[in-house]
Amino acid sequence: MRVKQSPGDEKKYGNQNTDGSRSLRHFIQPMRQCGAAARRMLEQAAAAQWGVDIGEVEARFHEVVHKPSGRKLGYGALAGAAAALPTPPADQIKLKEDKAFRYLGKGNVQIVDLFDITTGRAVYGIDAKLPGMKYAAVARAPVLGAKLVSYDADAAMKVPGVEKVVVIDGTPPPAKFQPVGGVAVVAANTWAAIKGSQALTVRWDTGAHGDYDSAAYLAALAQTAGKPGKIVRNDGDAETALAAAAKTLSAEYYVPTLAHAPMEPPNALARVADGKCEVWAPVQSPGEVQDELVQKFGLKRENVVVNVTLLGGGFGRKSKCDYVLEAALVSKALGGTPIKLVWTRQDDLHNDYFHAPSYERLDAGIDAQGRVVAWRHRVVAPSIRSIFVPDPKREQAGELSMGVIDNPFAIANLRCEAGEAEAHSRLGWFRSVRNIPHGFAVQSFAAEIAHMLGRDQKEMLLELIGPPRIFDPRQSPGVPDYTNYGEPFETYPIDTGRLRRVIEVAAEQAGWGRQMPPGHGLGIAAHRSFVSYVATVVEVAVDDKGKLAVPRVDTAIDCGFAANPERIRSQIEGAAVMGLSIAKYGEITFKEGRA
Repeated sequence: MRVKQSPGDEKKYGNQNTDGSRSLRHFIQPMRQCGAAARRMLEQAAAAQWGVDIGEVEARFHEVVHKPSGRKLGYGALAGAAAALPTPPADQIKLKEDKAFRYLGKGNVQIVDLFDITTGRAVYGIDAKLPGMKYAAVARAPVLGAKLVSYDADAAMKVPGVEKVVVIDGTPPPAKFQPVGGVAVVAANTWAAIKGSQALTVRWDTGAHGDYDSAAYLAALAQTAGKPGKIVRNDGDAETALAAAAKTLSAEYYVPTLAHAPMEPPNALARVADGKCEVWAPVQSPGEVQDELVQKFGLKRENVVVNVTLLGGGFGRKSKCDYVLEAALVSKALGGTPIKLVWTRQDDLHNDYFHAPSYERLDAGIDAQGRVVAWRHRVVAPSIRSIFVPDPKREQAGELSMGVIDNPFAIANLRCEAGEAEAHSRLGWFRSVRNIPHGFAVQSFAAEIAHMLGRDQKEMLLELIGPPRIFDPRQSPGVPDYTNYGEPFETYPIDTGRLRRVIEVAAEQAGWGRQMPPGHGLGIAAHRSFVSYVATVVEVAVDDKGKLAVPRVDTAIDCGFAANPERIRSQIEGAAVMGLSIAKYGEITFKEGRA
């Protein structure tokens, strides 16, 4: 068997987008059904060839066996006849039982291209080549919605190797996945293209977002969080309970703008000529890239081919295809010359679809017995929806369902509010999306309540979650309808028993409560994200000079059916590294509209 990467074609393959941790979650059962159907068809073909009842044959280990006689036929010998059969009806498709799995759920199954990746044979976007291709770099609009005023093409053309200067028109927001606009420099090599783009001396009209300053924006977010917002969940009467509480605690949390910074920056190779378009690129949503190219150039779908390379890191950034459209536009402007368009790391950090900043204020009321009787969570953040529709100026239901309105705590008086915040940059999905700021705020606040009360943090967290139950936020007052925002969250109620269990396992494996060396401490947090339940214990060390180190991280995950445990382990290890790096080093700031 050969494993081949499919091109972009959602009509043939369905939704190919790998955003939202959906690859296995959406496709493990359909793929199992495909396999079971193929197995049945091979058995039908063998039974027909032998003239026996289908109950006498069994497909196993790459061949079909006639059980009474021991006769065998390989899959290859049967493939033609099997493929000519109709797909069996659902009642004839029998899935394997778990005990029959040879690969699924086993911990020693490596990814098929691991050897090629390790030895440098794997093809990433940056490796794609075509005869006669030219290289392009773009000086892009530095501010959301900025308009091109002037540029010095002559200066760029004086750079050795530069051959052409092409203007790429921008699309005013909301622009979805369209290029921000800029001036492309085409050259014989990447270095010349980059140096040529730097020589352009481009002037911009920065427009409405030219005064965006992240420090001033943070102050405005904090001010908004201090006032009531739009109610998005309202259990009991949190306001009255807060006023009557024996003790109260308030805390505020800020997560800054973050950039994806994948190891391989965006790049694409494109050829647009003779009514056809073909691209080679690291993309997370190849079907959507095909859609965008069809619409952009008015081409027939069958004349647009999207070849998917290895991703080189994505985390949500490469589900947006602006860089592919740039390469295709330049190729068309040059009459079909293949164009390899490469972003520098600076391009990547300045023109990302950023993870939105978020400001959260939480207030808790505690009774005389030390029980949390009131909880109010105000979140103030711009919305990802701002790239699709006129800016809604507050987080939408799909974003709020990632740790705000689906708060699992068993608190009778629980109120959630969303405040207004305008988007001043392109925003997009980032690994785990809005679970980052919401989970950070909720879990940090739970820890601060435990600290104030002198309680063990793990026991406080379990008490807040309460006894095991199936919790559906749709039953709570004030929760908005978010069926029109991407994937309906309400399909997945929360099982607090699973959440409790990962806390217990992570704490046990980390040796929760053990004697710590001087300057060391343990913290614990748990969250439900994309139908997976995760708890992490982090050991932190601070030396006498204030230097931070993390000697150990223990994570327990309950993601349901574990198709490939080795990949899950890699995900969790990568998440620990990425989480630490964005917490310590990831802040993106803005001045005069520019990142």
